[in-house]
Amino acid sequence: MTTPVPEKPARRMSEIPPAVLKQLNQGKRETGNLVEWLAVDQGLLMSNVFPEIGLGEHVASIQNVIRSLKTPTATKQTSAIGKTLAELHQGKKGISPALGAMSSHPSDVVRTWAAGWIGYSSKLTLKQKLKQIKTFASDSHFGVREMAWMAVREDIIEQLDEALSLLEPWSHDKEAGVRRFASEATRPCGVWCRHITRLKQEPEIALPILEPLKGDDSKYVRDSVANWLNDAGKSQPKWVKEVCRRWEVESEQSSNTALILKRAMRNLK
Repeated sequence: MTTPVPEKPARRMSEIPPAVLKQLNQGKRETGNLVEWLAVDQGLLMSNVFPEIGLGEHVASIQNVIRSLKTPTATKQTSAIGKTLAELHQGKKGISPALGAMSSHPSDVVRTWAAGWIGYSSKLTLKQKLKQIKTFASDSHFGVREMAWMAVREDIIEQLDEALSLLEPWSHDKEAGVRRFASEATRPCGVWCRHITRLKQEPEIALPILEPLKGDDSKYVRDSVANWLNDAGKSQPKWVKEVCRRWEVESEQSSNTALILKRAMRNLK
């Protein structure tokens, strides 16, 4: 008799049922939370998935890359796999069929590799990367959405003016994940990523992205906007206070804006 797989994700790695862990490592199910995501053996997952999508020849070499990491955290492994795939295919023309298979794979971890492959590709311009990675920005899984912006963060830093121009329309998108991407990818400090020095000094240049989001209906977006302003407040507190005061007046007591302002000002009162 087959043991039923629980629908509620485990709160600790030790509580993950063997059947669930097996399915995760086989690429047959998504991770249900951060605990399950951290428990995935990405090397094993590769060995199970890559042969099925035409990438079997790369398993051993990429596993060596993972083993060479000084601190092989789950995030660093994910990034390393995406970067290595991009490097292995940088001289090839067209889009690999394997990338398409990974982009729609049942495993969220595999989809993060696909996002990394696009984001770290040296043969794509920033505009091309954003166009291809937009699908991942509205993915149903939190992990894929995070990797989507992280994979293009360095390009955004190096090409900031172009990035802000390209991302401005994203603030008006119907998908909350896309709107949130525009804000999260440009946060001055961000999380687990390099800071954007210019935005710490000149946060006002990102207002075209932030202004359309000041009364957003999505908490997911509002939290990102508030965190953006909180980041900026560490170096430009006066500017953040001025923006918050103006938004408070312009919002006409909007509850959505009020929630953003409360979170944005949490370290400035």
